[in-house]
Amino acid sequence: MLVMQILSQKDAGAVAIVTIASTATVGEGAKLLAEKRIGALVVSDDGKKPVGILSERDIVRELGKQGPGILDMPVSDLMTRKVSTCVTGDEANSVLERMTAGRFRHLPVIDADGNMIGLVSIGDAVSARLKELNAEREALTGMIMGT
Repeated sequence: MLVMQILSQKDAGAVAIVTIASTATVGEGAKLLAEKRIGALVVSDDGKKPVGILSERDIVRELGKQGPGILDMPVSDLMTRKVSTCVTGDEANSVLERMTAGRFRHLPVIDADGNMIGLVSIGDAVSARLKELNAEREALTGMIMGT
């Protein structure tokens, strides 16, 4: 299954990319994560191009190291700066492999100009792969049963 198909299967509300500016505070980021009930925010100063990712893990890790003072720090101090992305033509398997190898759970989907057009989570990719495997199993069962 392609990333394009994964995005098309998401609910309309789930397709929206929740972003935060790099100058916002970590506290504002934590509040937005809680309000939206999501695990990561794409950091983007123009709302189009990703410059980082801020995840719940990033916040909890630094909270444990430095204490609650981090909530007043800018997002840019905690965000993951090396953002891996994908395109609509990428296969679900390759997305899963990249997420697993990189130990991250969210991948912005970009167009040819580097602008974000969606976000794929590891849950989205796993769900797509399971649907794909189920369809293959049904096809094989149909072939064996002669239907």
